[in-house]
Amino acid sequence: MASISERGGLLYFDFRYNGVRCREYTKLSDVPAHRRKMEAVLKRIEAEITLGTFDYAKYFPNSQMAVRLRESNGAALATDGPLFAEFAEQWKREKSVEWRKSYLAAVNSIFETHLIPYFGPHPMRGINREMVLTFRANLANPQLKGDFASKPLAPATVNRIMGILRQIFDEGVQRLGITNPCLSIKRLKLKKVDIEPFTLEEVRQILATIRADYRHYLTVRFFTGMRSGEAHGLKRKHLDFPRRQILIRETFSQGRTEYTKTDGSQREIDMSHTVFDALKAQLPEKGSPEDYVFSTRGGGPIDNKNFNDRVWLPLLRHLGFKARRPYQMRHTCATLWLAAGENPEWIARQLGHSTTEMLFRVYSRFVPNLTRRDGSAFERLLAAEGVASSAIPNQPIKESAHG
Repeated sequence: MASISERGGLLYFDFRYNGVRCREYTKLSDVPAHRRKMEAVLKRIEAEITLGTFDYAKYFPNSQMAVRLRESNGAALATDGPLFAEFAEQWKREKSVEWRKSYLAAVNSIFETHLIPYFGPHPMRGINREMVLTFRANLANPQLKGDFASKPLAPATVNRIMGILRQIFDEGVQRLGITNPCLSIKRLKLKKVDIEPFTLEEVRQILATIRADYRHYLTVRFFTGMRSGEAHGLKRKHLDFPRRQILIRETFSQGRTEYTKTDGSQREIDMSHTVFDALKAQLPEKGSPEDYVFSTRGGGPIDNKNFNDRVWLPLLRHLGFKARRPYQMRHTCATLWLAAGENPEWIARQLGHSTTEMLFRVYSRFVPNLTRRDGSAFERLLAAEGVASSAIPNQPIKESAHG
């Protein structure tokens, strides 16, 4: 039965043609006027299908289904198993029990915006490597398909989309015995983005200038390395003052408090004297264990966008500092710990890293002595062994008679 359906607030046609279920998505919002207009079009489509005069490309010229029909000269298209849209939706339903709500929202967006419109009407068995490569190229450069209204997606975003696609086909290999068309397709290379931590003097200026109701919050952010969501989801019950530890157990993101980003993010952060004093001053003597440590006047957690737009960026402009994300407070904390000579393994645990690999890769250039890239260790070795620069001959060494 043909119908007009909705996904993500946008309407799409749902009908069968040549034995294949076809879904054609539009950019029309789900309002009565748009539904009436699409229902009239759908009636014409059904009538033409019945009469055998339906021209798919006439109605949907940019559709992948129209391309397939053109390539097959209008011959019937055998499904030979489930369509991508049906299989992918089932995969998502089954996997969603493993995901955080924020991650499910991200997957839904990828499905609605990219995967279903492109691969939806194709049988799983009919999707090949060439189609996948073309899809990836269109994501990175929409002008390849004549879509000048879209912007190229960043390599990291393309990799995330391709990662979801690969997982769907991994499941298809197990259930349908198909070949995964994503195999051996490499991830796009990511440009290295330099971190921009603040100096200790800049931190002092920020804490001295920030309005009083945010001073304790910024103090804790700068000297614990907590992520924004971790700081915003922090509750009174997560503070162990006798042991001087902050328990990272929840995070606040996209309007809800939930489990942390990964299991590795569950950790205990040691309170320095500065952080201990800031947290004691932040909280009243009595309160509910469920109270947020840093909250709005209404008692809810801090909204990241509101903080960024109304507090953080205006503060940096006032101080004449370069604009940068609040996440740089986490980088600042890491570089200050390293500069102070703290144990790298301890720092990695405080930040929620499973190993020190990321620590050395991301932060080592800010602490030359940590990696001995300034040559000072070799200089001290030479000095300790009594090898002075005057003892090194200026003339080239002549070869002996023995070679």
